[in-house]
Amino acid sequence: MPITITVVGARDPRVEELLRATDHAASTTWISVLDSLLLADAPQPDILVLDVRGQGRLPSTLALLKRKHPSINVILIASTIDGSLMLEAMRAGVNECVAEPLAQADMSAAVNRLLGQRTTAAAGDVFAFVGAKGGVGTTTMAVNVATSLASVSAGRTILIDLHVAYGDAAVFLGAGARFSIVDAVENLHRFDGAFFNSLLARTPSGVDLLASADRLAAKPIDSKRLASVVEFAATQYPYTVLDVPRSDTTVLDSLDHASTIVVVANQELATVTNAGSMSAALRSRYRKAKVMTVINRSDRRSEIGQQDIERAVGGAISFQVPSDYRRALHAIHQGRPLVLDNHNELSASFKALAQELAGVKRERSAAERPTGLIGRLAGRRS
Repeated sequence: MPITITVVGARDPRVEELLRATDHAASTTWISVLDSLLLADAPQPDILVLDVRGQGRLPSTLALLKRKHPSINVILIASTIDGSLMLEAMRAGVNECVAEPLAQADMSAAVNRLLGQRTTAAAGDVFAFVGAKGGVGTTTMAVNVATSLASVSAGRTILIDLHVAYGDAAVFLGAGARFSIVDAVENLHRFDGAFFNSLLARTPSGVDLLASADRLAAKPIDSKRLASVVEFAATQYPYTVLDVPRSDTTVLDSLDHASTIVVVANQELATVTNAGSMSAALRSRYRKAKVMTVINRSDRRSEIGQQDIERAVGGAISFQVPSDYRRALHAIHQGRPLVLDNHNELSASFKALAQELAGVKRERSAAERPTGLIGRLAGRRS
């Protein structure tokens, strides 16, 4: 399929020759500055090539362009690739770098890698779980949904613990992890399928895990770099599940690639209030994502009822999960997701939520159908 390439810089017949000789029939256009691509109705190319030879630095508008169009692929052409330029390029969102002397093999490889990532990226769904308040069971829900999705997708599910340090997903999955999300963020320039795969822990439940670190990062983590890790994971897996810390604004700003954001709440007043504020903020920030609210540990006798919660979150409750704290705690102590054990309502509920997210239709038995004020809303789509 023909692709479009836009080159920023002075027209160079050699560069044009290299681009046209790649494995893909390319339509190449040239512009002198990036500003025209920032216009609201400007068509975006499949690949953007930045020729900075003789300049030594990137256009100042590149970072803005990547924020507006995070999926755009960028190849940098430079006289030499030194450390400072490479760091600047990674921070700005450059995907590939090609240095002089320009060679056909290098240019073709860069184009092929980008198009390969683009082709597979569309298949991957990203489900982000964020708690409206601490202690509502967000990690338990993320782990069990990921485990259920792994059975749907023949093991092709990844869970990313976005707690930069001291997250619990590895403990809940009974997994030992050598590397972490911090290692991924610090090595974006090395990313390919093999390297990314080397950072993951294989868990007994069939979920691949990119774990939280057991140390604080040496410097603050950039939200764009976290988003790049999530984006790459989505090119490798049909399902990516994110365990998101509610109190880290950097992480909350890295959910550009989420297809569904699940706000986890319960029937406590402070949690419901926070769920309303968080849902509104996430809908405003991520207009392309579906933001849904799930009630965990639902209580039919609670003073806070369906209409109270729906009024607070500005929409219908999408799903409810019954309360079985003792069973959930036992599963955590065993390092074994409870969905691996059948014949209990809590396990069935997590499986149903996973199937709802994945779009897998199923008939629910009478025993599985929850009752009560909140329960009657179980399984409804928002």
